[in-house]
Order: sequence, then C-alpha cells, then structure tokens
Amino acid sequence: MRRRQEAILRLAKIRTRPNAYLCRQCLHKRLASTATAIADPAQAGPIEPPPSGRALPQSTPSTSLRTTHSIKASVLLSRPPMLTRSLTPFEKAFFLYQKRLNERLALPFTRYFYYQKGTPGDVEWKQKIRERLTPARDIGRYNAYGKEGWNDEVLVGAQEAEPENQLEALVRDAEVEVKEEEGEEGAARGQQEVKTEAVQRPMPRVTEADRVGDTKSLDRRLERTLYLVVKEGKERGGRWWFPSDGLMGKESLHTATERIIVHAGGVNMNTWVVGNIPLGHFVLNYGTQEAKLVPQETQEIRGEKLFFMKGRIMAGQANLTDNKLGLTDFQWLAKDEIQTLLTPRDWNAVKLILAER
Repeated sequence: MRRRQEAILRLAKIRTRPNAYLCRQCLHKRLASTATAIADPAQAGPIEPPPSGRALPQSTPSTSLRTTHSIKASVLLSRPPMLTRSLTPFEKAFFLYQKRLNERLALPFTRYFYYQKGTPGDVEWKQKIRERLTPARDIGRYNAYGKEGWNDEVLVGAQEAEPENQLEALVRDAEVEVKEEEGEEGAARGQQEVKTEAVQRPMPRVTEADRVGDTKSLDRRLERTLYLVVKEGKERGGRWWFPSDGLMGKESLHTATERIIVHAGGVNMNTWVVGNIPLGHFVLNYGTQEAKLVPQETQEIRGEKLFFMKGRIMAGQANLTDNKLGLTDFQWLAKDEIQTLLTPRDWNAVKLILAER
C-alpha cells in the first residue's frame, strides 16, 4: 500500500477514534503531518480500495434550496401634535396657586401711572377692580393684600383653575363698552345705547373633524400624533397596515420609503423622511403553504423582513386615486385608535415604536 493510502487511513482512524492519551497539541501535529502527506503531489497515486473492499463515498453536488427572506420597507408617516396636552387637575391647581402667590409677593399695582385720574380708562379700571379685587385678570376674585390673602390655594371643585373659565375672564376683560346716542330724539333726551365690541376668541381645542368623527382629516386630535394607516387590497388580505413595499434593485431603505409615499398617497403631500436608519424591524415567517420559489434561482422565500422608517407630513393630504400599491382606503389615527384595527401580531411589532402622544 502506498504512502498516500496509508495516510488517508491513518487520518480516518484518528478522526473516528482519537487517542485518549494524546494531548491537544500532539493531536494537531499528527493531523498536520497527515494533511501534508495527502497534499504532497509527488507522493500522489491512484487510490486503491481499502482491504475491507468498501469503496470510498463519492461527493455529489448539493441540489437543496437556499432559504431567504424578502426585504421590505414600511413608512410611519406622522403628523406631530399641534397643541400642548391638556393639564391634569393637579397642574391646573398648581399654576393658579403660582399666579396668586405672585400677586402676594409683587409690589402693589400703581394705578395712576397707567390711568390719569378722572379719565374713561380710570373709570373702567375702578369698575373692574371692584369685581375681581385684584389687577390680575385670570385668577378669580382674590385680594392679595386683604385679610384672606393667605388663602390662595384652590378649593376642591373650584372653577377658577379651569382653562375655559380663565379664557372667558380674559375675553370679558378685553371687551370694551361703547355708548352711542339713539337717534335725534335720544340725543335730545340724553339717552345713549351701550354696545359691546366683540373680541376675537381663540380657536377651540376640539375641531369640527373631532365632532363629526372624520378620521381622514388632519385637523383632528390636535394633542396627539396621527399616523397614516392604509387598507390593503384583497390580494393582500384587506388588512389595515402602514404603507409598505419591497425594495427594487439596489435602492436603499430611504429611497424606497420616498417611493412608497408617492406610490401610496400621491404627490400632493409635502413629506420628509427622517434619517436613513429604521426605527425598528419585524420578521414574518411564512408557513409551508405560503413559501415562494424564486424563478430560475435556487432560493425559497420563507418570509419577510420589514423595516419601519420614520416620516413627517408638513402639508397636503393623501390621495389614493391611481395608487400603485393596490390600496383601497386610508385614515389618520392616533396610537390608541391603531390598536383597534391591527391584529395582535401586527400590533406587537409596532406598539413600542409609535409615539404615546
């Protein structure tokens, strides 16, 4: 038997029944020397069958499919809050207490520095100060320098701390009464008609879209972040989800997100894709029946890897007419509203990504 054949048998014997008395270093040296003898072309020769008569197994190329996942991008297109959140009862009481405390610590209001004695402004000031007892207009009836000045905390159930009550007080203080004579006969008799000039009121926090329940309007729930949620076609199960699509060619996630926004909502939206790094990802594994074979390739699509990208809308509105993703409907919803539409599996994938307000 030639040297090459003996080396092969010795290598097989070492791999199957390693010597318990050899240390790791000696075992590696024996394997290295055996591999050198095998790789020596001068000693190479025809391989003869082993004495047992069994032929060595022949290596055959593998024909098994390589499993992979399709890469998709999904955009979380949002409208940020337009108003600050509503105050809690504790915060309302605290801010009113701070205003009343400031009246106690500040110097008294110098009336004659602002109103000359006997002028209409001075008369109006005297009338208002008799009603509220304080120069401040939005802290209720309170005298910081009287005997009850120490009692500056809000009582339970008091309306002075409510923003609506303070707004009405400010508007009422800004109204100006104008006296006009009632015709020639009224002028001769000295009769005058008192009119109040209207003051422009602030816009309400609750909009018309909130009252009618228009979920397609961006002018709703101004205190919360709204996300664009679309309804997919029947070929995709008709579920509610965020606009998403697979990557085309070598495009990046950022470029794919910009394309998805245009293909889903049209070009009448002024949007901004924030950054190149996704907010999160979601891996969906298909079942046996859902697996797909890639044509002319030894690949099997066993699932999806979905990457969520952050986007902002500054102006415009979504329009699904002639969209290229097969979408049928859309809504602008807050986080708590999205939970009622998504399946438990989809909700678990995005619940930690969406903003609370």
